[in-house]
Amino acid sequence: MTNATHTVVPAGNPTAPRQPGIVGGPRYRAPVKASPPVSPAAEAARVVDAVLRDLRGGDHRGVVVDSPPGAGKSTLVVRAAGELAAAGSPLMIVAQTNEQVDDLIERLGARSPEMRVGRLSAVDYEASPRVRDHPACRVGAKVADLGSPAVTIGTAAKWATVTEGTWAWAIVDEAYQMRSDALLRVAPRFERALFVGDPGQLDPFSTVEVDRWTGLSWDPMQSAVAVLLRHNPDLPVHRLPVSWRLPHSAAPVVAEAFYPFTGFRSGTGPGDRRLTFAAPAAAGPHDRTLDRVLDEAAATGWGLHELPPRFTIRTDAEAAAACAALAGRALSRAAVAWSESGEQPLTPARIAIGAAHRDQAAAIRAALPPEAAGVTVDTANRLQGREYDLTIVLHPLSGRRDATAFHLESGRLCVLTSRHRHACVVVARAGIAELLDAHPSTEPVHLNVPVKFPDGWEANQAILAHLNR
Repeated sequence: MTNATHTVVPAGNPTAPRQPGIVGGPRYRAPVKASPPVSPAAEAARVVDAVLRDLRGGDHRGVVVDSPPGAGKSTLVVRAAGELAAAGSPLMIVAQTNEQVDDLIERLGARSPEMRVGRLSAVDYEASPRVRDHPACRVGAKVADLGSPAVTIGTAAKWATVTEGTWAWAIVDEAYQMRSDALLRVAPRFERALFVGDPGQLDPFSTVEVDRWTGLSWDPMQSAVAVLLRHNPDLPVHRLPVSWRLPHSAAPVVAEAFYPFTGFRSGTGPGDRRLTFAAPAAAGPHDRTLDRVLDEAAATGWGLHELPPRFTIRTDAEAAAACAALAGRALSRAAVAWSESGEQPLTPARIAIGAAHRDQAAAIRAALPPEAAGVTVDTANRLQGREYDLTIVLHPLSGRRDATAFHLESGRLCVLTSRHRHACVVVARAGIAELLDAHPSTEPVHLNVPVKFPDGWEANQAILAHLNR
């Protein structure tokens, strides 16, 4: 490879000998024409078009699409399903939970109400309103009960019970949540597949000991995508480049902490979204402290409500009360969310409080004031895939003496800090950074186990550093 040089004729003497890169002695640099910036919509559309081209014309057995939080995974799944069904290809969709299945059916009905959809379910399943509202959806416990629909959709657990029939195409939604053994059970049912998921969020989990499989290339505790790519490294991998959920203030922070090698950008710019309070801040010292944190979160997108350092039991009553009080104050001050969708009051349904454990969530729920009765309070596992205007997070390491693998898992903190469209407030006791520095990893190192990125220590420190700034 050679470096290109520019040949320049000195001014006033068109017949002078040409001298590469020199005008009157100093080195000449040709002006670089800046490329016009690519809009987020155009950048995302380019990747989606490439995915659909691979689906229509590729000769590989699978296509993988990695997605940051709120990048339009479900939109891509629905669009790909519509195009494959329109081409006459029998299609099966595999989701991980019944909630995800019903959400996709609702989206399919909104985009293509004429498309016949079959919903595989348990015998005692009662169709949700979203499923009943689909004009051409039939529910059945067996494939034969569905009447040969264009799209057959069910959970991975339900598809594992299907022993007959094959489909030309499968779409696996939230594929990084799917264990590899679940993929092996449904793989005989399809010829080619599209795998869509978020590599930065929670890994599959198990309630039984799984050490006997550690290090094997088909370890069931790896995600379906991880095992798929280890055995098929040549499969095309696309990455959605834009988060439409996270605001301009959050996308760089989340990308740096949890997606260090791929990154992404926000679909909105500075000032496109605002969170304002119609009611003034309180005069009392306790509410004034909460209001300062909420004002900071409204102005910058992030807030840190730091409690005094202390080792506590897991259900820290003071931290739980602080989470509940912050939600109550946001509602009492008549918050309004401004975005590209217009102006909307901040209602309890648009606020979520996330924690690591179910008993913590129960303690927070019990502490909610009456005005915050409709606020969602749940664990990271259950909040995954959901979206709110304001989120309040009880930090997984708050008040702990140790940093276990469960509490350090980067995916858990990623889920908790990437659910919001406007602002995220983290509640934590002081001393987490010192805990991370003083608590080295004690997890055993296994042969043939790929190193997981990002590292839990590094991700936690990145988020804490930004909050402290």
